[in-house]
Amino acid sequence: MDAHLLRIFVVVARNKSFTKASKKLQVSQTNVTLRIKQLEKNIEFKLFHRIPKGVVLTKEGENLLPKAIEIINKLDELSIQMQNIKVQNSLIIASTFSNASMRLFPFLKSINKDYPELKLELITDNTNPITKMLLEYKVDIGFINHEPINNDLMVLQKFENELLFVEPKIKCNKNAILAHEKNCAFYLGMKKYCDYIENFDYETIEIADFGVILSCVELGMGKTLLPKSIVEKFGFLGKLKLTAIDSKVVSIPTCLVCRKDYNPKQSLYLKQMNID
Repeated sequence: MDAHLLRIFVVVARNKSFTKASKKLQVSQTNVTLRIKQLEKNIEFKLFHRIPKGVVLTKEGENLLPKAIEIINKLDELSIQMQNIKVQNSLIIASTFSNASMRLFPFLKSINKDYPELKLELITDNTNPITKMLLEYKVDIGFINHEPINNDLMVLQKFENELLFVEPKIKCNKNAILAHEKNCAFYLGMKKYCDYIENFDYETIEIADFGVILSCVELGMGKTLLPKSIVEKFGFLGKLKLTAIDSKVVSIPTCLVCRKDYNPKQSLYLKQMNID
């Protein structure tokens, strides 16, 4: 069965009009009509009923539509995979802001050393937008917080984060949580920890910089939850009151993930590289 004919059939079915479909496909209406007739001849079924405002699917057309969409989607996925196999001279990497502060530099240093000809592109965002970009084939790999929920994604490497409840050493009367963003995994982890210690009445202050967050904690402006590696990187290990959080209470691993059907050629290397 001709995939091109199926594509035209799907466009007509979705637009319920030969005229609208021809505009969408940027071909003449006559061309669309002939292609549909050719498809009907091939499968020996009438696919559309004509009505005053356009067309509607016959029962046979209704049965064919989901199958046609499935075939087209699989062909598109295969085409993307083949392009990826044929040419992989670049790697688009997405990373959470927190991972960019922890592992991104050693990751980029390692891959740049071992693949000097590979063009690297970098995007930083939060877990949800990164997951969306992965699912839409807009990035090759991504560092996200927590293991992926979507079955189309696979984990290349998992990194455990040692989490700390971070408080000022000076007396702090202000019951405030300092967070990178309200949809940040560590803010959500902090909320969970607050429930655990029965602290329910707190204010949330958003500060889009981990170094500034830690400085504000030191000044007594609030408390936060962050990985030990971030606290250490910004030089605050000896300046703040730090309480290790049991992973049974709050666990936020960082995972390097990709699509199951869109593995980069370097996937084995990525699984084995040591950047922690």
